Amino acid sequence: MTPGQRAEALIAEFGISSPSELDVEAIACDAGMDVRYEQLDGCEATLVGVNNQAIATIRPSGNRGRERFSASHELGHWIMHRGKSFRCRVDDQSANLASDATLEKEADSYAAHLLMPRYLFDPAIRSGTKIPTFKHIGEVAQAFEVSVAAAIIRMAEVDSLPIIVACYDGRGIRWRAFAPHVPRRWRLVQTLHEDSFAYDIVNGVESKQCSGKQEAAAWFSNDDAESFEVHENAMPSRPGEILVMLYLSDTEMFESPFERRSEGRYQDNPSFGRRSR
Repeated sequence: MTPGQRAEALIAEFGISSPSELDVEAIACDAGMDVRYEQLDGCEATLVGVNNQAIATIRPSGNRGRERFSASHELGHWIMHRGKSFRCRVDDQSANLASDATLEKEADSYAAHLLMPRYLFDPAIRSGTKIPTFKHIGEVAQAFEVSVAAAIIRMAEVDSLPIIVACYDGRGIRWRAFAPHVPRRWRLVQTLHEDSFAYDIVNGVESKQCSGKQEAAAWFSNDDAESFEVHENAMPSRPGEILVMLYLSDTEMFESPFERRSEGRYQDNPSFGRRSR
């Protein structure tokens, strides 16, 4: 079983039917892990276990969503990586997307599925308007007590809508996540284009969330990007960082022909609209 499957199987055992019932500390206690909130130096969380009992210590952040993610992350380590001790430096899934830490990513996946199980999260995301907005995602994130970043990453994973999410700073892209049926031939720009809303935010022209139609050429380096439009949502995230969500509303972006990449390989482009569920 994958980390996500293991987390959702555990949630199913409890018969949880709403986000309000996702009591992370109680779930952890049932698994033999005691969650404590204490000040820590140099890390966000630690995990120490002996035999069938463990203690996860979480640094209080004042942000309940981040604390819950940290606790769920440590539970993932306890369930999947028992026998090891951990000092984790991040409290949000998005930070590990920019790294190659395999065990950390596995614990992140476990935490995301535990806090946002598909059978509860997918209907909540779909209950909004056709074109997703950060306002609606923020409402969903609040209901599940997670960060907006964690919610949009999970939204891409469950493949509810044809979206790409990414994080940029002034130097360029930090991480990205594609909905599985968005063609991988679409190559995100490495640095923000001056025509994008995100560029205006990172450079202080705008100070809050912006959204609207945008030429795809502002976001993709493909030669044919100028033929399409996307819907861009951009908002400030951590200091100096911008969260971006691109909604691919043009169905022809899923039907474009094969394109030869620079390394000589071809990438298939399945149509989101023809996908069977």
